[in-house]
Amino acid sequence: MTGTTPLDEAAATPWEELVTAALLGTDRRTPPVRTPGKDAPAALLDAAAVQTVRRRAGLRPAPAAAPPELAAEDPRPIVPPTARRRLATLLTDHPGAGSGGRRGAVPDLMELLPQWLALANERGFAAPPELLPALLNAARGRTDLRPQALAFAGPRALWLARLNPDWKFALRSTPGGGVALPAPEETARVRQLWEEGLFAERVALLASVRAHDAAAARDLLATTWGTERAEDRLMFLDSLRTGLCAADEPFLEQALADRSRNVRATAAELLSALPSSALAARMADRAASCVAIDHANGTKSTPTLTVEAPHECDAGMERDGVVPKPPAGRGERSWWLGQLVEATPLSCWPSRLGGRAPADIVALPVADDWRSELHAAWCRAAVRQRDATWSRALLGAPASPDAAGPGAASLAERAKLLASLPTGERADWVAGFIAAHGLSEAFQLLGVCAVPWSEPLGRAVVDALNIARDAGSYPWSFSGVMGLAERCLDPAEAVRLDVLTAIPDEPEDASPGAGGYWSEAFQRLVSTLRLRAAMRAELGVEPRTPRDTAPAAGPGTPEQTAPGTPGQAISASAAPPIPESPGQAKPGAP
Repeated sequence: MTGTTPLDEAAATPWEELVTAALLGTDRRTPPVRTPGKDAPAALLDAAAVQTVRRRAGLRPAPAAAPPELAAEDPRPIVPPTARRRLATLLTDHPGAGSGGRRGAVPDLMELLPQWLALANERGFAAPPELLPALLNAARGRTDLRPQALAFAGPRALWLARLNPDWKFALRSTPGGGVALPAPEETARVRQLWEEGLFAERVALLASVRAHDAAAARDLLATTWGTERAEDRLMFLDSLRTGLCAADEPFLEQALADRSRNVRATAAELLSALPSSALAARMADRAASCVAIDHANGTKSTPTLTVEAPHECDAGMERDGVVPKPPAGRGERSWWLGQLVEATPLSCWPSRLGGRAPADIVALPVADDWRSELHAAWCRAAVRQRDATWSRALLGAPASPDAAGPGAASLAERAKLLASLPTGERADWVAGFIAAHGLSEAFQLLGVCAVPWSEPLGRAVVDALNIARDAGSYPWSFSGVMGLAERCLDPAEAVRLDVLTAIPDEPEDASPGAGGYWSEAFQRLVSTLRLRAAMRAELGVEPRTPRDTAPAAGPGTPEQTAPGTPGQAISASAAPPIPESPGQAKPGAP
């Protein structure tokens, strides 16, 4: 090209040719430009630089994009400055790597973040705008944080989530995807969104209408029920749990004939929770034909319950939600019996079993080894129907020699039964259980107790930990309970726990170094409780003054209360030590 310079030649070279030469390499493709005194790679880069400037200079300005809409206003006040600084610290904490079950004496700040968020939401505070990105990043990595974090973040979190794909979980976690729902009384808009909206919007809409007007929600669902997908029908049907009443029975009876087995099972479960429903009556008749009192086989004062399990699962039973095929390892007849008893209203049994109270019924002997099957079904019924009287009867006394109670089949079952009891009674029962049986089986039971733990329950846990320390075991065997104590003990209890932070004299048969590790664990517990007290004060929560600020009982410290009494503290000298045994939790286990 006569009279042209290397720059002119580079500017005239198509961009695609330069890219091809760069991808293939100058050894395999000769660059389309040459610069005197420079090798091929340098000439190619020079030409690319020239073309880049030329392409940018040749761009025509595009119309400016519309600015994003402003985030919705959040009327709540921002947290106070001290609490704001505390939140920033909690969000920037990164727990260190594990060290064989040993956690040191420093509080785990990330474990306190859920509690901080719960307190802030209770006090009606809003999140500081500058901490929203860190808060959303934390919630992105921990699903357990999301409900509290999104409630605290408010509408600004949804605004940010629409701009950053990393935070899309906020839209999925918010009912209706963050879309403003019409008010239940706006009939036309409700009907339009129900017929045209996305699935998440429809679920949120149905829940909103149900909470406002149960009948209107049921009528809305009926308009499209026949055309919904099976998985959608199941989700919509589940919304009827809110405000479930006798007026829902005709709709649920219709759902018993649904094409989907899961929908039929859910409809049957809901109907069985209505004691006056026709399904509950049918189940009660079937169950009553299976369980009866036999005075002949019992003693004069104590008759026996006899059980005759169903011999078949007929079409009527299947329609009422009985699953005909049992799981592997389960007999058919016991499987059918359990489902019948579980779906029978518990209020039917006293009149059908001689007018006895639930506690007297549970205490009756059961013939032919059917006791565990029958009691387990009653447990499931008590949980489903949230019947506190039957739950008490099935739980029995917390200090009973039978740690499983007279009717509970497992720790998980007992935990569910406890959830039916009032908060204070629940805490007292667990405190009595710990006093009688120690901490080895208490982890699941503690999980259903209200936070912060009541004073009797907190004292029972601390005293049991103290007993375990005196027995010479390592604290790692109780790391799950210790972690719960850090989150659930009343912060006011820190005053009387200071004495436990000292390193005790180790008995000869103690595990090497156990005393030091226990001291470290109690130091962490006390530090965490004081940190929680500071958090509560920063958010304006009034501290509680403990009724008894004496230190926890230890060796040589007599307790005035009787050991093993529910709701009372126990002393190290009064309760048996917790031995190291194969059944005890291993290091690092709850």
